[in-house]
Amino acid sequence: MIVKMQFVNITGPQEDIDRVMEQYLSRYEIQLEPALSELKTTENLRPFVEKNPYKDALLKTQEFISYLEHPDQITPDPALNKKAIFSRVHEIDLAYRELEEKKKSLLSRREDLTKRLKLLDPFRPLDCDLSQALHFRYIKHRFGRIPIEYYHKIEDYLMDDISAIFLEGKQDDNYVYGVYFAAATDTRKIDTVFRTLHFERIAFPEDVTGSPEYNCRDLEYHIRKLNKQLEALEQRTIEMLTKRGPELLSILNQLQTLSHNFDVRKLAACVEDKRGNSYLLCGWMSEENVQRFLKDSANDEKVFVVVEDDVDKYFGEPPTQLKNPKLFKPFEMFIRMYGMPAHNELDPTIFVGITYAFIFGVMFGDAGQGLCLLIGGGLLYHFKKIPLAGIISIAGIFSTIFGFLFGSVFGFEDILPALWLRPINHMTTLPFIGKLNTIFIVAVAFGMFIILLAMILHIINALKSKDPGNTWFDPNGVAGLIFYGAAVLVIFLFMTGHKLPAAILLTVLFVVPLLLILFKEPLTRKLIHQKATEKEGIGMFLVQGFFELFETLLSYFSNTLSFVRIGAFAVSHAAMMEVVLMLSGAEAGSPNWAIVVLGNLFVCGMEGLVVGIQVLRLEYYEMFSRFYKGTGREFKPY
Repeated sequence: MIVKMQFVNITGPQEDIDRVMEQYLSRYEIQLEPALSELKTTENLRPFVEKNPYKDALLKTQEFISYLEHPDQITPDPALNKKAIFSRVHEIDLAYRELEEKKKSLLSRREDLTKRLKLLDPFRPLDCDLSQALHFRYIKHRFGRIPIEYYHKIEDYLMDDISAIFLEGKQDDNYVYGVYFAAATDTRKIDTVFRTLHFERIAFPEDVTGSPEYNCRDLEYHIRKLNKQLEALEQRTIEMLTKRGPELLSILNQLQTLSHNFDVRKLAACVEDKRGNSYLLCGWMSEENVQRFLKDSANDEKVFVVVEDDVDKYFGEPPTQLKNPKLFKPFEMFIRMYGMPAHNELDPTIFVGITYAFIFGVMFGDAGQGLCLLIGGGLLYHFKKIPLAGIISIAGIFSTIFGFLFGSVFGFEDILPALWLRPINHMTTLPFIGKLNTIFIVAVAFGMFIILLAMILHIINALKSKDPGNTWFDPNGVAGLIFYGAAVLVIFLFMTGHKLPAAILLTVLFVVPLLLILFKEPLTRKLIHQKATEKEGIGMFLVQGFFELFETLLSYFSNTLSFVRIGAFAVSHAAMMEVVLMLSGAEAGSPNWAIVVLGNLFVCGMEGLVVGIQVLRLEYYEMFSRFYKGTGREFKPY
């Protein structure tokens, strides 16, 4: 069922808005709407511009919580007052920042050493004392790198004309690193030659002593030492915050609530008048919650609540909140997938729950597999609250029932007697058709009943929406119900050998409803006293109407035949289990139980999935399309 909603306006002194949220609105479900856009007839409205005072403390607390392992397993401490919350957060933040500053200093030192190591590492193979080489008086040095493709030219130049020595360091895929030494008097000439070979100079620190290898090892040692110090600081941070874990979780919960309640200002508005500044909140509440709210705030002189009467005129469609028995609660998932019902529509949850589970049971009738679905789905729904698991469990009840009716247990049909029939064997003789599988006939008859029921639901929805055209002249309205009902009656009488109604009566039952459907638009305009917007030739109108009427008749026929799939899957399920038992050697009297178990698991999984999808298709296309629009919006409480 759909919960009846009411639109409420709540106002009071501006400084009292937090108390109202904490004392009243946090106890009820209310979908708040933006007051500035909803209350268009109210003057002097302006938005709140206050900054959320809980935001920074909340972000810090969330940062602290991120250090905790398995915070969901920690029991929070009792709640604190607001002053104590800020004091504790500040206290914890000071200890945390002190450790963070130490970490920051160590990270900065490590970064400097890492950069120095990265600079020296390519020159590790150089076997020389850098403290001497970097301070020669008459010889200049140039550290750098040269592309590999130019490196082989160096020997030619050095051997022939240039007084320089190149010492090779490391090399990678693209470059050779090294240093060349040259006499101070020849430096300019040699630098020019090396530049032509695309030599790139690297600024080298002047304060290094010893060999590059010695320097690199020393840097690596200090980096490892810093890493250990950083790990120790990280562990101290975790231990400090873990020790205060229960307190932090309590603070986090309170700050989230306080911050969320404060953010209600984004949806509220301020009103300025002679008496002072007031806040204004508006939104949707269930009728039951409105009455409780009015009762609770009756003696509160600072809270004023107005329940709007003319909702449709000013505030549009109310949101939809579904309230169904626990047994049918999982089936609300299918309703949300299709679309929430509008406030003036019927809630189809119970209808879907009954028809879905019933049809699934017929198509998947096996007592053993049905019990597995019932138990497995029930346990999964109980512990994980997965709606689909609940649907599977309820469908398993009907699978078990029809398993007994069909006499099938895990595919074995010689253990239990069939309380009704065996789908694969039972036949019925029909006039002009001959023998036909009984389950097919029952499936079509059931489909006719469901289509008639869907038409009745369509009429109820149209009456609730005050839509006379869809009530009386729609293919799913009264005219369609009479025509299709008459067709079902004639088929039933003919198949059972009873006498058909008189020709005049049949003409009235068939022709008049079709004419009403054909002239739906002009008849609707007559009923609501509306003039035609466009003039259209009678010939074009009749041609278009004829094809639409033909499509309607075709849809009646195709939708009815679509229910044959119920019988087809009932038969195919029995046939698949026969194949499984045949492969296991059950006919010889000593089945291979491993094959029986695996075969049942395969059929249960694969066919269960296919049947579930096919039943949902019947719900959406053969039933919902006749009476349900799903144009509502879901109720989302603040």
